[in-house]
Amino acid sequence: MGTIQKRCNGRYTAKIRRKGFPVLSRTFPKREEAEAWIAEQEAVIAARVAAARTLEERNRIASQSAAQFRVFGDLMRRYLEEVSPQKVAAGEEAIRLRGLLKQSLAACPLEGLTAARVAEWRDERMKQVTGATVNRDMNLLGHVLEIARREWEANFEVNPFQRVRRPPQGQSRERRLLPIEEAALMRACATTKNPYVCPIIVLALETAMRRSEIVGLEWERVHLLKRSIQLTRTKTGKGRAVPLSQTAIAALSALRPTSITGAEPKGSVFPGLTPNALKLAFRRAVERAAITDFRFHDLRHEATSRLFEKGLTVMEVASITGHQDVRVLRRYTHLHVADLARKLN
Repeated sequence: MGTIQKRCNGRYTAKIRRKGFPVLSRTFPKREEAEAWIAEQEAVIAARVAAARTLEERNRIASQSAAQFRVFGDLMRRYLEEVSPQKVAAGEEAIRLRGLLKQSLAACPLEGLTAARVAEWRDERMKQVTGATVNRDMNLLGHVLEIARREWEANFEVNPFQRVRRPPQGQSRERRLLPIEEAALMRACATTKNPYVCPIIVLALETAMRRSEIVGLEWERVHLLKRSIQLTRTKTGKGRAVPLSQTAIAALSALRPTSITGAEPKGSVFPGLTPNALKLAFRRAVERAAITDFRFHDLRHEATSRLFEKGLTVMEVASITGHQDVRVLRRYTHLHVADLARKLN
């Protein structure tokens, strides 16, 4: 029997349950497509069962009916369609998953997805990227399989990604933005075609917000009179209030659309901008500024360090940046040695 469920992202998941057969499931952008798929699959199953002459042949037909879960890539694609869009950093995760779909592990049959195969892939991946990247990949793919085990009836007693050793993270980055580099970066942004890059860099340095948080910012969450931003969708899933400096307020005020009626603005602060578009625009600005080895996430690192340099406590900084584990802040805070030396005198 076929059922259709509308998901929170507006798509429709069709499921077919029939006694003695694996559950069939697929997601579609329109309900009509889901209905047509159910009708087609039920007709195919009915015709094949009717043609079966023996119980053995019927069982063989049943075992071949779950075609949507043949290889690990099938699970990854369903996760990309149904789970990723619900996340704050959906665009970034989609790019990562599409890249992983090109890896050898995506073509691995599900019955061959063992801890040994995952370890083999891990070692292959370590020859291409850093240990930190491999860990992020393993976290994501491990969650893909965990969702499949719990919700999609994938036949795995244990999650092989949880049984494999993780590679070492390596040294954390200690990249600080020098004053001369910041000046060059702002000059480069002034000539960019994207009008949002410059104010976004200012916001990143003044608030320590993540790229996805800035790109998804809405005017309903910006309270200039109260000098704060109320984030409701964050990487951790927990909202937080971000205080605004005078510099941040000036950057937002310049972007604030005017209304004849005086009504408060609504909608996106950066309409039409995607995380990937910002990433590319920022990369081009860095190249024009002739700055080496500097990424957008380093702005959050720099902003967090500056908060400590202003004298804020660990808990005060954590409340602004949204770090759940204050120990992680040590990876972001590399204070200038000269500033520390002056405090010793």
